[in-house]
Amino acid sequence: MTTPLTIVANIEAKADKIEFVKAELLKLIELTRLEDGCIQYDLHQDNHNPALFTFIENWASQALLQKHLDSSHLKMYVQVTEGAVVNFKLNEITKIA
Repeated sequence: MTTPLTIVANIEAKADKIEFVKAELLKLIELTRLEDGCIQYDLHQDNHNPALFTFIENWASQALLQKHLDSSHLKMYVQVTEGAVVNFKLNEITKIA
């Protein structure tokens, strides 16, 4: 059995675009959870800075993660939120213990 690929995606919204970005991120959840290889796709909002959002994701393989990254709903999110996001960082991590 292969170890799932874990993704930590951090999104920082502009201060005046927090609710807009949050609404757009929430739209991704249902479609993404139905994708092949999606084990976990959970959205979090920072308790002290509401502009910070974090997805904790687990994918069955790198190839299925890439399929997600190329999906039409993710591309639409990127297009719609252009100019509303200050920073985006994606970390691919693997559980070692």
